[in-house]
This record gives sequence, C-alpha cells and structure tokens, in this order.
Amino acid sequence: MIMKDVVISVTGIQHGPGGPETLELVTPGRFGVDRDKAFFSYEETEISGMKGTTTSFDVSPHTVTLKREGEVGTEMIFEEGRKNYFLYETPMGSMMMGLDTNRIQCRLNQHGGYMQIDYNLEVENTVVSHNRFHVIVREPKESHIGDIRWPI
Repeated sequence: MIMKDVVISVTGIQHGPGGPETLELVTPGRFGVDRDKAFFSYEETEISGMKGTTTSFDVSPHTVTLKREGEVGTEMIFEEGRKNYFLYETPMGSMMMGLDTNRIQCRLNQHGGYMQIDYNLEVENTVVSHNRFHVIVREPKESHIGDIRWPI
C-alpha cells in the first residue's frame, strides 16, 4: 500500500451524564488505499489528552479497527449492529470496556474522503455515553473541505 501525507480532521461528540462534549482536532497524518481497504494514522496531541500516542484506523467494507499505541493503548473494533469488548490501557491503569456500533458511514478513495461512526460506550455492561466521531481525510492541497456535509 502506498502511503501519502494528508490532513486529517477529527470531530468527536460524546453524550454522557454531564451533557455533550465536543473535541475537534486537525492534524497531519498518513493515508493509503489498497483495493477495498483504507488505512490512516496520526499522532495525538495535548488537545486530545493522549500526547505520545499514535492513532490508526484500518477500514474494511464492514469493519473499522481503531488502534492506539503509546501512552494510551487499545484496539477498538467497530462493526454495525455488533457489540465488541476491548481493553483500554492508560498510565493510570487498564479497564475492560464495550462498544456497540449503531452505524458506520464511510466514503474513502485514493484522494481521501470521510468516515462517521456512531456507537455506545459501556463500562461493566452499562452504557456510559453515546458517541459519534467524524473524520475527514484530505490531500493537503485541497481547499474545498467545507463542501463536505455529514449525512445525519
């Protein structure tokens, strides 16, 4: 797979007991497409609270795998309509969590594109938040990023 430099925009919305929280990050990253799979990665920053961690996405037609390596370690597997469990490791300790993916929307090609995942996050089989994140991957020379509208 040939990897290239891209700009990755991530918007995460978490609806928990304290109300909705939004995190936005625009960062350089790497991106590649091979047949029906896409891969992209970026370095986390202080804004996300995970500085020293590399986040990568492996996108297949029916599955998205998010891996974090470094200060925070985890591997989350998103599959529509299916619950998956994962170990979330931080410098403070580890915990087993679950995620139940409601919907995955993805349009990625060799030039970039977007992905949206809607899921519930569980701790000890109790839903603690409803989450959605949007990711836009674009080549650095593109300036029409505002033209992309999220399907709701």
